Amino acid sequence: AMAPGLLDLVHLTTWAVCAAIKLPQLVAVLRAGSAWGLSVSSLLLELAGLLVFLRYQIYYGYPLETYLEFPVVIAQDVILLSCIMHFSGKVRRACFYALVYWVGWYMITLQKRIIDLAMNLCTLISAASKLVQLQHLWETKDAGQASALTWGMSVYASAGKLQTTCVVTAVDFFGLCLQYFFSLLVLIRFIVMLILNIWVTATILHYRKIKKTD
Repeated sequence: AMAPGLLDLVHLTTWAVCAAIKLPQLVAVLRAGSAWGLSVSSLLLELAGLLVFLRYQIYYGYPLETYLEFPVVIAQDVILLSCIMHFSGKVRRACFYALVYWVGWYMITLQKRIIDLAMNLCTLISAASKLVQLQHLWETKDAGQASALTWGMSVYASAGKLQTTCVVTAVDFFGLCLQYFFSLLVLIRFIVMLILNIWVTATILHYRKIKKTD
């Protein structure tokens, strides 16, 4: 078992990483005045996944510390998307997306089964956002302004979340108890996110290395 002090440290550093997770990406985009290498679809899917996860936690009255980093990451995603839309001259489209998310935020809590279904799809939405970014990198064969540091921080955040979830829920992977089912779903989410974040980071570094050797 992990010592309580070490668990607190992992929790605190994970939150600190989340608080600044998109800043390297934002700096890279602003410095270049371009969002080449970044997939807008990936960011929109990521934002949808984060909003659903946050809405679910608020709806069911989870303790604040379990989702405290989500509003910070969402705010950074919104700023990053605004910059990308500005540089690509799609400000009207940005307003449309904002309206869709605003309406969706209220619509998913109209009925309990809607928010539950949305939460069940949340891992798929978040995984899709990473896969869309991967596909974008493979197609362009260029990392462009994609920040390896931001994705590397995502790897740490996923690993930190996975570690704290494992300790807090104390899930026995080999025990098939039904009470562990939801905890298992949460763990699967963080394992999938960890693998995909590592994959995207490695892909960005791979294309950056190729570009340097050219």
